[in-house]
Amino acid sequence: MRGGAVAEPVKVRRLTDQEGQKLQQIVRRGSTSTVRYRRAMMILASAGGNRVPVIAQLVQADEDTVRDVIHRFNEIGLACLDPQWAGGRPRLLSPDDEDFVIETATTRPRKPGQPFTRWSIRNLAAHLRKIHGRMIRISREALRTLLARRGVTFQRTKTWKESTDPDRDAKLDRIEHVLEHFPDRMFAFDEFGPLGIRPTGGTCWAEQGRPDRLPATYQRTHGVTYFHGCYSVGDDTLWGINRRRKGAANTLAALKSIRAARPDGAPIYIVLDNLSAHKGAKIRRWAKKNKVELCFTPTNASWANPIEAHFGPLRQFTLANSHHSNHTVQTHELHRYLRWRNANARHPDVLAAQRRERARIRAEKGIRWGGRPLATAA
Repeated sequence: MRGGAVAEPVKVRRLTDQEGQKLQQIVRRGSTSTVRYRRAMMILASAGGNRVPVIAQLVQADEDTVRDVIHRFNEIGLACLDPQWAGGRPRLLSPDDEDFVIETATTRPRKPGQPFTRWSIRNLAAHLRKIHGRMIRISREALRTLLARRGVTFQRTKTWKESTDPDRDAKLDRIEHVLEHFPDRMFAFDEFGPLGIRPTGGTCWAEQGRPDRLPATYQRTHGVTYFHGCYSVGDDTLWGINRRRKGAANTLAALKSIRAARPDGAPIYIVLDNLSAHKGAKIRRWAKKNKVELCFTPTNASWANPIEAHFGPLRQFTLANSHHSNHTVQTHELHRYLRWRNANARHPDVLAAQRRERARIRAEKGIRWGGRPLATAA
């Protein structure tokens, strides 16, 4: 470029609390639409500080596709999760009329003076025909199709909570600053679970009309575990271990594991949420002594943690369509996935070999977090 200028990396704008929670819900719980699920993962991964090449590897997509989705989200928000590719005959309603229909459908009926709390398709169509000065004649089926095409569906109302953290912007600014200037010294930590022992439905290829079946279970006597996950932003490596419970001791062990991943003594930054087990006095003293800065996400904004986008594939590839006999088998399969994931995150042979070795060490039975220093990547 002229004058040595460097293009800014492509990333999503700062998410609102509602957008972050919705994307996190889609990624963690999955979606019936593969396109919706993968696009949500792209956006959440970018919001967590992941760069375009890493996101492309995560969702197995072309880098240009990831950039297009990010740009589209920055323009129209969550509507980009449902792209409109279909053609058809010219629409009978003008775009302005369609906008008015959508605005009316998403407005509570009491506002225009109707004596009910929600619209039915019949009542909405009848109301549109009677509006003075703007009579819109549309059949119930055409109205239903229009609403679906514009992403308006009939669904249960829900409560929601917005971040009341007075330091919300300051915390997000700090995380973004570290992501931009010190990605090779930034790590993320969070718990994933609870993980129970039960057959879990999923998807697979099967003969039409003869899906693969898993047994049902009503007696769950194995208890639950929690996956304590650590993610290195600099070299795109994910590792962790299963614990019977959350707690300050297990959190400290995880943080020591992260510190051991950078044994040169350089300051590191760890992003984590506001769980009480993450903020004890003992943890803060250890962090100060070992040159570790704890970067807490704002309250009710855990989507800002870079590790969140990587929990979706973890659920999809290790829990969905599984039938583990006990927690030992479940943990073994989870670590097998981690080894495969770290080996295939990037393709240079040296980096892949180093990641496989680090994953193998962490997955060995009897190796506790913080128990063995790790070699740094070249």
